[in-house]
Amino acid sequence: MATLESLPRPNGGVTPWKVRSRSVSIIIVLASAIPAAITFGIQKALQVPGPIALLLIFLPIQLVSSWIAAAATRGRRGIADASLNVVVLFATTFVSIMLGSVLYSVINWGLKAISPHFIYQNNVYVTTTTSLDYGGAGHALLGSFLVVGLATVVAVPLGIAVAVYLTETRGRFRSPVRFFAQAMSGLPSIVSGLFIYAVFMASGISRPAGWLASAALVLLMLPTIIRMSEEVLKLVPGDLRSAALALGAPQRRAFFLVIFPAAKTGLITAILLGLARVVGETAPLLVTTRVNANTNVNPFSGDISTLPTYIFSYLTAGFDTGNARAWAAALMLLSVVAMIFAATRMLSNQK
Repeated sequence: MATLESLPRPNGGVTPWKVRSRSVSIIIVLASAIPAAITFGIQKALQVPGPIALLLIFLPIQLVSSWIAAAATRGRRGIADASLNVVVLFATTFVSIMLGSVLYSVINWGLKAISPHFIYQNNVYVTTTTSLDYGGAGHALLGSFLVVGLATVVAVPLGIAVAVYLTETRGRFRSPVRFFAQAMSGLPSIVSGLFIYAVFMASGISRPAGWLASAALVLLMLPTIIRMSEEVLKLVPGDLRSAALALGAPQRRAFFLVIFPAAKTGLITAILLGLARVVGETAPLLVTTRVNANTNVNPFSGDISTLPTYIFSYLTAGFDTGNARAWAAALMLLSVVAMIFAATRMLSNQK
C-alpha cells in the first residue's frame, strides 16, 4: 500500500509571513536605531531626564519613523499596525522598567536591614539611636494578619452572597445592588477610612482599634470580591444548572452541589485578589488606628500596628535607622503580596 508523504516546505521550513527581503530588514533596523540615536543626542545636549526623554522625544520620533518604514514596505495599510506595535512595545517596556526599578530598590535597601529577629521582634525600647541589631516589625506583621483576617471573615461571605444573589436569582433589587457594587469599586481608600472615623470615632462610640481598620478594609474588599465572583459564577455552563434542576434538585441544592464546586477555583482566586487589594492600604489605617510599638493580639481593644502604618511612621521619622527599618518592612509587605499572587496563580491554573 502506497504512503503519501508531505511535500517539503519551501524556504527551509520558514513560514511565508516571516520571510523578509534584505531591504525590508535594513529599513526596520534604521527605523529603530535612528530615533534612539536622536533621542540620546538631544538628552545629552539639553540634559533632559530619562523618563521625560522617553515619553516626549523618543516615542513621537519612533512613531513617525515607524510610519515612514511601514509606508515604504507595506503601503498605507501598514501605518496603523506599526503605530499599534510601537505603542504596545513601548508601554510594555516602560512598565517593565518601572516595575523592575521598584523591585530592585525595595530588595536592595530592604536586605540591608532585614534579619531573622526583624521578623518576630517588636519595637519596644527602640529609639533613634538603637542599632538595627535590636527590634523588628513582627508586631506589625501580626497586626496586618489580624486586621486583614478580620476584614476577610466579614467581606468574603458577604461578597460571595451578593454575587450569588446577582447571578442565581431574579430579584427586583439586582440592578441597584450591581450599580452600588460597581460604584464602590472606585471608592478612594481614604474616604472609607473617613467614613468609619465619622461613624464610630467622631461620634464617641469607639476609640481607635484594629476592628475599625478592618471595617474600612471591608468597604474596599467587597467590590473586588463581588465583581469577580459574579463573573466566575456566570462562566459556569447553563447546562449544569438545567440538568440539576431537571433531576428534581431544588435551587439551593443545585447551587451547593453543582454550581459551587464548578466555580470553586475561581471564587478562591477572587478572594485572594480581594486580599491583595487591601493588604497594602495605608490611608484608612492611619485614620482608624494608631501605631503601637508593643505587640497587640486583640484587634478589638487598644492600638495595633500594621505593616503599612509601620512603614509610614518610620519613613517620616527622619533618622537613618528608621528609614532602614521602613525599607525592611516594605520588603516584608512585598513578600506577603507576592505570596498572595503566587497562590492566586497556582489556584487559577488548576483544572
